[in-house]
Amino acid sequence: MSCSKIFSGDLPELTYDIIKYFKNDFSTLHSCILVNRLWCRLAIPLLWENPFSISTKNYNFIEFYLNNLNNDLRSKLNEYKINDNLLPSSTLFNYPSFIKYLNTGSIFYSISKWFDSLKPGRRYFLLDSDSGSVLEFKKLISMLLFKLFIENEVNLHIFEIEVINYLPFDFYLDDILELILQNQNFIHNIKNFKLYIMVDYSIDNIKIKSINNRISEMISNSHQILKRVVRIVLSYISFPIYQSLLLSNNCSNSLNTIIFYHIDFHDIINLDKVFEQFNVLESVHIFKCFSLNNFTQQIINSTKPFKLKSFFLSEMIKIESLELLLQKSCDYLENFWYFFMYNDHDLQLLELILKYCKNIKFLDLYNFKNQFNYLVLDLIEDMRQKLNYLTIDIHYFTEPNPLKLEYLCLELNIYTNDFEIFLKNSQYTFINKLVIKNTSGDHDNMLSCIKENIMKKKRVKYLAIMDAVFDEYNTISENIDLFSLENEVKEFEFYNIIVREYIDLKFNLTDISFEKI
Repeated sequence: MSCSKIFSGDLPELTYDIIKYFKNDFSTLHSCILVNRLWCRLAIPLLWENPFSISTKNYNFIEFYLNNLNNDLRSKLNEYKINDNLLPSSTLFNYPSFIKYLNTGSIFYSISKWFDSLKPGRRYFLLDSDSGSVLEFKKLISMLLFKLFIENEVNLHIFEIEVINYLPFDFYLDDILELILQNQNFIHNIKNFKLYIMVDYSIDNIKIKSINNRISEMISNSHQILKRVVRIVLSYISFPIYQSLLLSNNCSNSLNTIIFYHIDFHDIINLDKVFEQFNVLESVHIFKCFSLNNFTQQIINSTKPFKLKSFFLSEMIKIESLELLLQKSCDYLENFWYFFMYNDHDLQLLELILKYCKNIKFLDLYNFKNQFNYLVLDLIEDMRQKLNYLTIDIHYFTEPNPLKLEYLCLELNIYTNDFEIFLKNSQYTFINKLVIKNTSGDHDNMLSCIKENIMKKKRVKYLAIMDAVFDEYNTISENIDLFSLENEVKEFEFYNIIVREYIDLKFNLTDISFEKI
């Protein structure tokens, strides 16, 4: 009875609670649209929250947006001789009003792909042959879309600004930021704010300097906006922007997550004062940053606990400073990544992790070799109650003790016989998601070993394998994804193992930094 009421629309609140669980399952949401009017009305907003990030080759949704332009905005397309009759004749919903997530890079990329996908017979405009006109047209479309979102007073929750000075997208961004400066209510509800600015500041680029100035001005003028920001992601940013953003008190009572991604802390000062001002900060994440000695020396002077949750370390750091940092944040650290450099520093670092960090859930040991076997095994054993995600780049044989893992990634360059011993010694370990990258060149024997020791014993639920094939010059000529081998996939399915594409199952740095926190 309850089920029939859900389908008939008698329980709209409960129906919505069910449909929103399919938020990122776009094929299921498309099916929901076809059930009835209520289901369609509930599913459409979820599909249009972030259409620019949907992995698809169909960018026609931009035309649906253009169809919602008012007469004043639409008139700006006249010089390109756009034929209104070729745009969608009518739309059932006000699609621009549903947008919740905007990433400037994704918008510019989608516009570019949409333009490239237009066939000659469907072109809505006449362009000059020079590339400048094409850039001007794409810039116009991006400006119209932002004006459309502003006009609809959208309730934007996530806003991400990306600046990469070797791409033409920066040609558009300066004017977009100026438009936002004139309409600051556009981002009045944002809770997640990301700045990704990958530029070469040694180059005297007037456009990049202008963009940086506009970002700093936007931050400085956004006192009420930043009071609502919950999460900030900072990537490659310059000191002036950092100063504008974090040295103010605007988000002291709202910010609970800070993510530093490829930040150079060399010229950044007053970090202890910065972290003193945050009253509700729950986690800090550091991913492959630079000048960490300067960072740690400032942080350890702070009187407040330093809640370092993620630490992805790719440079040398003084052991004395590292120990003080781990002492200050050891109870909070859950995600740890390290690139082995093969010196005494490696040994000392692992010993400190083993001593202070008891709550590691995500462990990634890259460029690992067997001289640290005993210490790494002690580390895994000590973490076994909490550890969920384990990645080991294996060049030589290792033997982890049995445990249950949510995720294991193995990057293999070992003999098949050694790998078989590895699997037999860990035969009681169940792995929900197993990802293997095999660069040994022994595809057939390695696959047979996996079938015998993993498939037939049903030790995994999801599996992805990428095999490197070498040519006569001992260089990789191609990669074979198990997912592309139809008969092999069916054989694994017989044992209730789901084979996925390697790129889909591989757990990336961005997954943990920007999506899973």
